[in-house]
Amino acid sequence: MKEFKRYTITTALPYANGPIHIGHLAGVYVPADIYVRYLRKTGRDVLFIGGSDEHGVPITIKARQQNVSPQDIVDKYHGIIKKSFEDLGISFDVYSRTSMPLHHETASAFFTRLHSEGKLAQMESEQYYDEEAKQFLADRYITGTCPHCGYEKAYGDQCEKCGTSLSANDLIEPRSALSGNVPVKKATSHWFLPLDQYEGWLKEWILDGHKDWKANVYGQCKSWIDQGLHPRAVTRDLDWGVKVPLADSEGKVLYVWFDAPIGYISATRDWAQQNGKNWEEYWKSDDSRLIHFIGKDNIVFHCIIFPAMLKAEGSYILPDNVPANEFLNLEGDKISTSRNWAVWLHEYLEDFPGKQDVLRYVLTANAPETKDNDFTWKDFQARNNNELAAIFGNFVNRAMVLTHKYFEGKVPASTQAADLDGILKEIVSLKEKITHSLEQFRFREALAFFMDIARLGNKYLTDKEPWKVFKTDPEQVKGILNNVLQISANMAILSEIFLPKTADKLKKMLNLGETSWESIGKVMLSEGTVLNQSELLFEKIEDADIQKQLDKLEKSKQENKAAAMSSEPIKPNITFDDFSKIDLRVGTILEAEKVAKTKKLMKLSVDMGFEVRTIVSGVAEFFEPDQLMGKKVVVVVNLGKREIKGVESNGMILYAENADGTLMMVNPFNEAMNGGLVK
Repeated sequence: MKEFKRYTITTALPYANGPIHIGHLAGVYVPADIYVRYLRKTGRDVLFIGGSDEHGVPITIKARQQNVSPQDIVDKYHGIIKKSFEDLGISFDVYSRTSMPLHHETASAFFTRLHSEGKLAQMESEQYYDEEAKQFLADRYITGTCPHCGYEKAYGDQCEKCGTSLSANDLIEPRSALSGNVPVKKATSHWFLPLDQYEGWLKEWILDGHKDWKANVYGQCKSWIDQGLHPRAVTRDLDWGVKVPLADSEGKVLYVWFDAPIGYISATRDWAQQNGKNWEEYWKSDDSRLIHFIGKDNIVFHCIIFPAMLKAEGSYILPDNVPANEFLNLEGDKISTSRNWAVWLHEYLEDFPGKQDVLRYVLTANAPETKDNDFTWKDFQARNNNELAAIFGNFVNRAMVLTHKYFEGKVPASTQAADLDGILKEIVSLKEKITHSLEQFRFREALAFFMDIARLGNKYLTDKEPWKVFKTDPEQVKGILNNVLQISANMAILSEIFLPKTADKLKKMLNLGETSWESIGKVMLSEGTVLNQSELLFEKIEDADIQKQLDKLEKSKQENKAAAMSSEPIKPNITFDDFSKIDLRVGTILEAEKVAKTKKLMKLSVDMGFEVRTIVSGVAEFFEPDQLMGKKVVVVVNLGKREIKGVESNGMILYAENADGTLMMVNPFNEAMNGGLVK
């Protein structure tokens, strides 16, 4: 493998229109931070880049909803996101933003160079235009009916009900989200990056040159290239973003997909100016390695489009790897910011103070590296209690408590050299496995090997039973505890990569000085070293803490259902004659029993005044038979008979659905007579 002098590590720029959630962390930021901390520990020159993406339609939509400026929105959320990352311990060298003047200058210069060298093509096309708002409409500003599932509130870029990617031209009966009017098609001119001209080069560079990329990344790239590439617009009609630096381009900005990745470069320039460094070394030197950490929804942009931009510009290095992850779901459902179905980082840090590393551990242990994975609060609790607390924390606590009990908190002499030699060899072996896993971007696997060291220590303590041996052979106990303290010191070094807050606590407890990657697998605590007081590395998380989070999610679910029901479009108007065709009558339920071998069906006998009818109703999940008997109900009596599970049903009873999906009976007043017409 080629040796690199320096590493440029980027992370996807989160949109500054909302806070960070666990899906972002698991897919991008925690694995990137682990990798960067590993590189630093091994002495590499690393620049770790992050920043907020502050342009694009999602920002303008949020601003319009809140009746503030886009700058107000990005200022608010940039601050929240930046602080959340800092509090979790994501160790960016720079966390920048794309609304800063330096970024506008950098992106404008990039565009200008491509334009002046004839690398861009100007083309005219027809796009939707809102005549009342007097502006062209981005796809997100157009709503209509999804052609795939019939959802009537699909956006011009995606249907949020079925998840299908769309273009505004796909929508049935499109309307402007600004005015509600039907938009018109209007000609407009834009500049395009001719991706089709780079198709041959991309085939060679990716499909032949990067077969070592993760299968999900390579496969998505191959699929795109095999389908054929087409010119892609790099400008759009919008009033928020980097202005197109050309004459006669009023009202046009750089498309966010074009300007956002340039944000990595402007962030580097920002960092270099603050630290007296040469930014070009990290972007234009062949001995620098560029790696993008992203989620799978950004693979095409970072593996095909941005490399084509860099290739067209001509002076930049290209990404050496793009270890994209899949998606993390939450409690069996897709994370959704619009539905508030998420675990927000800033809220987690408030609800679980001091437990940053627990979240890092769980997200790494359950990382969606090869397929979508699911985060559940019960699993979060189990991994903390049964792994972090019971294995890692318990081992260190036993080692510390026994040393304070038997040897006044001082590291005892090494009297079990043979044991120690075997232990250190095992640690070296696990270190090599961890190194290989990290170099291959298999962070979940690396974390498992790390925990194997704690398991090694626990087994050694359990097998040796120093609390029993001390009565007869205190010299042997010295060696046993020296050995477990050396294991603890080795775990402290490795914790710096995976669990940095825990590493700080453990190093303080062990009174451990400066260490290096080379120290792993060696003796690090000398005889007589005075240990500090022991403290629990991990506390047990109680059921009540977890139930609070589950209740919060359930509240979000109910609020979303209520919102969806309240916004359910009213069906097309009918005439009075249409309504009068429905015969609604009052009845009283005389008998009720569940239909055998079904969960939902109830067989009801209903006195309609003029006759007793049998009606099958799907309410058994919400009512017991004795709750229904004697109740007045409203019945559709002129609905055709229908056989359901062997029972002939003659009519339909009306119910109202609540936001949580439960049903309530539509009851007339008790004095209403059976058979009475409902008008």
